[in-house]
Amino acid sequence: MRSAKDFFTPLAVGAPTPVREVPARPSRMIHFFDPSNEKMAAKVPAMVGVSDVLLGNLEDAVVADKKEAARAGLVKIAKEVDFGEHTQLWTRVNALDSPWVLDDLTTLVTEVGDKLDVIMVPKVQGPEDIHYVDRILAQLEAKGGVQRPIMIHAILETARGVANVEAIAGASPRMQGISLGPADLAADRRMKTTRVGGGHPGYLVRQDPTKGADGVPDYQGQRTVFQQDLWHYTISRMVDACAMHGIFPFYGPFGDIKDTVACEDQFRNAFLLGCVGAWSLHPVQIEIAKKVFSPSAEDVTHARRVKEAMPDGAGAVMIDGKMEDDASWKQCMVILELAERLSANDPELAELYAKA
Repeated sequence: MRSAKDFFTPLAVGAPTPVREVPARPSRMIHFFDPSNEKMAAKVPAMVGVSDVLLGNLEDAVVADKKEAARAGLVKIAKEVDFGEHTQLWTRVNALDSPWVLDDLTTLVTEVGDKLDVIMVPKVQGPEDIHYVDRILAQLEAKGGVQRPIMIHAILETARGVANVEAIAGASPRMQGISLGPADLAADRRMKTTRVGGGHPGYLVRQDPTKGADGVPDYQGQRTVFQQDLWHYTISRMVDACAMHGIFPFYGPFGDIKDTVACEDQFRNAFLLGCVGAWSLHPVQIEIAKKVFSPSAEDVTHARRVKEAMPDGAGAVMIDGKMEDDASWKQCMVILELAERLSANDPELAELYAKA
């Protein structure tokens, strides 16, 4: 076990010093694109400034005979596109047990390491996976002269990964965040759903039967059904692990592109539970994520009123008939901090919040 004194020491001679606090940059949506798809790659420059994060995907959805083309395509995009101050460039490398991941890391870090903000690692099983990537990144950063540490983002896609989520979250100073990967996790858990994220009509709670005039419950009568969220437990545990270690939790993909209503509901559930963003698989989901993972003007207005009434959070006040105290003040500070951070990058939000 490493001493706590050495936790922020570079793991390779010449590698950049690890960060002590994860950069809190807007990441409301992580928009995936396939670098091997020329049509999709050509749209990347127009997405800069539109999406908080653009992620070149090298893993799932890229077939085996296009893995090298995807890697080369991402290098070309990273070299040619100016991502500016407001859009991050991420990548999802291939799984650690695949024959491609070592070439993914070696090529990307040494050729475009200074352009990459975060490397997403799929199917993380435990902290040992993060330690492996951590050491390799340090060596490659030193070799490639990379000036700032590339962060790591883990995906929860296995039961063992969920069981080890707290250890994963704290495995390295490079840890930026964790995403839920519902499809692979469902398969690994042997869950009986073929959906990619979202709820399931079979996972429900049914209203109690009403009683007839004779006082006997009418079990066959009309009873309201409430559909439940298959992922509530996992998201909550992931959020707690991330909060414990000062990193960021994300909801993963919502597979039914056409069901924008349910997508928005799922994203909002994740936002309310503490997630800072979600994956986007289609441009329509970018706008949904931008809307959902930004505080409403009403919430910002209320938070400001509480701060004005309790500048230092001490005591208690009544606002609109409701008691506000230290705990609610802290909740309001979360909203105001997020609104301020997003406003710095989003002129429309800045104008909206200025009027709030």
